[in-house]
Amino acid sequence: MSPAAAPHATSSSSSSSDSAAPCRLLLVRHAKAVPKHVAEDFERSLSDRGRAEAAETGRWLAASGFEFHLVLCSPARRTRETWELIAPALPDVPPAVYDDTVYDAAPDALATVLAERGAGLSHVMLVGHNTGIHELATSLCGTGPPELLERLREELPTSGVVVVDLPGGWEDLTPGDGRGGHLTAFWAPAHQDPPEH
Repeated sequence: MSPAAAPHATSSSSSSSDSAAPCRLLLVRHAKAVPKHVAEDFERSLSDRGRAEAAETGRWLAASGFEFHLVLCSPARRTRETWELIAPALPDVPPAVYDDTVYDAAPDALATVLAERGAGLSHVMLVGHNTGIHELATSLCGTGPPELLERLREELPTSGVVVVDLPGGWEDLTPGDGRGGHLTAFWAPAHQDPPEH
C-alpha cells in the first residue's frame, strides 16, 4: 500500500450519539463489467478482469484496516457481484443492504440514502455506479493529499475505493455544499501498475 493511501488511525470512540458525530464513508465503484451490448444494463455481470479486480479490492481493504459497519449496495448484478467478491477477504463482514435508490443514482439521491441508512453508524460503505458515485466523491472532498485529489478529479476507475472522512456527520452530507469532507485514501487496481522502482 502506498504511503498516500495509508489509513489514518481510526479514532471512532462512540462518543456522543450526536447526529453530527464524525463519520467515515467508503465509496466503491463496481468492478469491470461485460460490455453493454451483452445484456440489459441491470443484468450485466462482471467480466473476468472485473472478478479479479473485485477480489484485489477486497484484499486491499482487509490490509488497509478500514472498518465499516454497513454496506449499501446497488441491486444491479455487477455491484452485487463486486461486493460478493470483496467480502471473503474481510476479517469481519458487515451486513449488506441492496437498495434500489443506489442504482444509477445522482449524487443528491446517494447523499439522501446514506443519511437515512447511516443514522447511528459511524462507518458505511457504498457500492455503486459512475457517474453518480464519482460526482459524489469529488463534490464531498474539500481537503486531502493534493495528488490524490487531482487523481480523483480525473477519474474513479472500476473497483476503485474512495475513503472520505466527514467531520459533520451524515446529516451534513450535501454534495458540493462547502466540500466539508477530507479525502483520507484513494486506491484502485488500475493505479497499481506499472511499478515505479
